[in-house]
Amino acid sequence: MASFDVVSEVDEQEVRNAVDQAQREIANRYDFKNTNSSIELTELVITMHTASEDRLNALRIVVEEKLVKRGVSLRGVEYGDVQEASQNTVRQVMTIAVGISQEKSKLINRTIKEKGPKGVTSQVQGDSIRVNAKKRDALQEVIALLKGEDIGIPLQFQNFRD
Repeated sequence: MASFDVVSEVDEQEVRNAVDQAQREIANRYDFKNTNSSIELTELVITMHTASEDRLNALRIVVEEKLVKRGVSLRGVEYGDVQEASQNTVRQVMTIAVGISQEKSKLINRTIKEKGPKGVTSQVQGDSIRVNAKKRDALQEVIALLKGEDIGIPLQFQNFRD
């Protein structure tokens, strides 16, 4: 039986590089002068801190551009509420989701069963989903199907065995 794994992963080094590039850009840009703007990264949580909501929107755009340039998908990014901080400043938390949650795995399994070719089975294995079929062509159809669906998280296909 041929098989592959569906996973949702993010390269943490690329996220770190993107945040570093964004920090350098806001340090040099004229529109961020005297706004006390900062970007902090802990694990996969990015905290943006600046003087006003319009500067926060500009800061978010800078971070998103750098993430996309480094190959990090914005599908897995979740934004927190804009919060008032000390000294008339605002902050927002941006979380990058990793792994496939229970709801998403059920959605992926249901999509494969309903729209996928016959003879394809899928099962949840922790943070990944193993897809099995007798023919390689059926697995390739499933990959094309999942790429076309809007699941809401970035998907990668690994461990392809024939």
